[in-house]
Amino acid sequence: MTAERTTNCPECETERSFYRVASTRVHLGLKVKWRCFECDYTFVSIDGAVDTATT
Repeated sequence: MTAERTTNCPECETERSFYRVASTRVHLGLKVKWRCFECDYTFVSIDGAVDTATT
């Protein structure tokens, strides 16, 4: 799994690079915490199916 992901940051209101800051295996799959180092906005994704980032 890559340690970097580019996606829209709702705090910066532009596309930014997010870096993986934590990951763990849960019963739903791999849970990964991503952080924008420009503004420290953080979101969680679980196995690509569940994502707490706002779109």
